[in-house]
Amino acid sequence: MRRSPAEVVKRYVLLDQKGARLDAPSFETVRPYIDWKEEPAWSRVAVIQETTVPEDYRKWEILNNLEVIIPVTFHVRGAVYLDTAIFVPEDTTEEVRFHVKVVGNYWRIIAPVIPPHVGLKRMVSFAREAEAHEQDETQRIVLAALIDSLRKAK
Repeated sequence: MRRSPAEVVKRYVLLDQKGARLDAPSFETVRPYIDWKEEPAWSRVAVIQETTVPEDYRKWEILNNLEVIIPVTFHVRGAVYLDTAIFVPEDTTEEVRFHVKVVGNYWRIIAPVIPPHVGLKRMVSFAREAEAHEQDETQRIVLAALIDSLRKAK
């Protein structure tokens, strides 16, 4: 509990932005900040530009001294649908209210479990990596088109 609950949310959101929830091995890096045991299989990834986590406790909803809700603002550029490898641009602002609670002497995010919110640059490199390892020519073409559409979103 030495850390502020906002610090826990900031670290989680930053790791998510860097793509920590895109594959199973890197999920371990977010585990110290959350209270769920496994990541659901997502078909959609939000592509974001920036995130705002308020440090000021007056902007939080304080439920009691061991439980708070911290509103996080995401500047969303669109979404990548993983099953089709298509980017759908949509410039929006999204607010997610992270429920943070003390669990075993540590602040943990207990809800909500949201789809990955990945930074635009990281999503481009993730798609590039997938393209480089793809054996199927048709899929490589689809991934190249995804990369191109993500680059246009900058």
